Amino acid sequence: MTSPARRRAHVVGLGLIGASIARALGEAGWDVTGADLDDTVTQNALASSVVVPGALDEDVTLVVVATPAGAVAAAARSVLESNVNPDLIVTDVAGVKSSIVAEVGDARFLGGHPMAGSEQRGLAGARADLFRGCTWVLTPTPSTSARAYSTLHGILRDIGATVVAIDAEDHDRLVALASHVPHLVAGALMNEAARAAEEDAVLLQLAAGGFRDMTRVAAGDPTIWPDVLFENRSAVSKALESLEMRLGTLRRALDEGEREVVETSLRTAAQSRRHLPGRALSADNLAYLRVVVSDQPGQLSAVTTAASEMSVNIYDIEIAHGIEGAGGTLLLAVDAHQADTFRDALSALGFTAARE
Repeated sequence: MTSPARRRAHVVGLGLIGASIARALGEAGWDVTGADLDDTVTQNALASSVVVPGALDEDVTLVVVATPAGAVAAAARSVLESNVNPDLIVTDVAGVKSSIVAEVGDARFLGGHPMAGSEQRGLAGARADLFRGCTWVLTPTPSTSARAYSTLHGILRDIGATVVAIDAEDHDRLVALASHVPHLVAGALMNEAARAAEEDAVLLQLAAGGFRDMTRVAAGDPTIWPDVLFENRSAVSKALESLEMRLGTLRRALDEGEREVVETSLRTAAQSRRHLPGRALSADNLAYLRVVVSDQPGQLSAVTTAASEMSVNIYDIEIAHGIEGAGGTLLLAVDAHQADTFRDALSALGFTAARE
């Protein structure tokens, strides 16, 4: 963990997410500087104490790139190339990961994506509590520094996030369905309702809770989404195609009076919705695993990716380094009900794992 004397961070891009990260880190005891391409935004951030005066220098140990997705790789490379500090950690918050991770080849970079947002826009909507309870995805690679992962995991936990590790390509495929397609669908539904309301103005007055819940994200900042959607176009297109097929099945069932098809769809959806994972876990329900890792690339990535594939959340992670580069031990806090199964899975992958 970063020592208190060196808790300095810098945020590149002070929109809603970047400014919220700055506020959250500030509340967690960091001195946070920042900059935005729009000088007015930077000045407003300083005036409202979202960031403090200062520059990105060698004392900064955490840099968060919160620019549009298409600009992340260049911004991250620029920071890494100009700063030789071995303790520096650079991460980002873009909703697409594969292209960025592929373009930034540095052990100090760790791609990230907080699954959080708001219908509010820009600096004015920034909130320090935006990430409390949210899932924050990290995408480690074989070259990712174990120290960087452990440190960033702890920082994100400190601001309230639940951290999961996923391969970058898997992230893009899964987030297309979990985030990108819902945004497009919400927008399409809102636009269709607005079109219909031109002929029947009372329609929008009839918009009840279900409609409002489904279209809430359509009120978000439309300027940030095209970048993400086009960067992830292949996965988004495939997810849309699957959804179109499902909707087509429902339409045909309605046309042909197939009540059982409709009821089955609604019943399975209700069951799945009730089984969405919760956000919190009591400390009494945690168990600790010790996992011996060698001093080889990809060890940490293999462990964290295995956890994500098994839906095992790592609530905390510490690294005890061995001597003379001989590897070390990961201390993982996981759900006690999943600990033995996860331990056995790690053993099957060749790791020496034991439950405390």
